[in-house]
Amino acid sequence: MKTLAELNEIRERMKTKVSVRENGNTYRVVVGMATCGIAAGARPVMSALLSEVTAQHLEDTVHVSQTGCIGICQYEPVVEIFKGDEKYTYVKMTPEKMKEVVDSHLKNGKPITEYTIGSM
Repeated sequence: MKTLAELNEIRERMKTKVSVRENGNTYRVVVGMATCGIAAGARPVMSALLSEVTAQHLEDTVHVSQTGCIGICQYEPVVEIFKGDEKYTYVKMTPEKMKEVVDSHLKNGKPITEYTIGSM
């Protein structure tokens, strides 16, 4: 960054990311993609998530990102879903489970609690 214009451009880009966190009608989905997650199969889970969000036309209401270690390596792959003050932590995910979660939770608002950490 060398100019004020570049700084303003970065600021504007980041505003959209912050607004995702503040918008109560938008899901924020975070996939753990640290070494432990990748070794456990997080890449195919992320691919299934992105494909299904696109197939279900949920791009306007679902924002997907990745993160490093979530801290519960024994439960990898881990996918966290946030909406407003709610948080669901899906564990031991597979591409098949991820497709179910997109359809049930992200499309129809019905979490699949048997896939969450609370059921383990």
